[in-house]
Amino acid sequence: MHMLQSGVAFSVIALWLGHESMTTTHRYVEADLTMKQIALARLEDPAMEPTHYQPPDELMRFLLEL
Repeated sequence: MHMLQSGVAFSVIALWLGHESMTTTHRYVEADLTMKQIALARLEDPAMEPTHYQPPDELMRFLLEL
């Protein structure tokens, strides 16, 4: 856990521990709340406006006929 908090890549930790799969390493190493907050802080808000789905007329006709 301390290596992950220090910035060591997860794949490197798996290699050092001799795990064949990173899934095995994940059983022992999980991000704590602080690491999750740091990761979320690096994200940017999406630049696009939310849109509402408008089904095509053909689909609406089909659904209304059901």
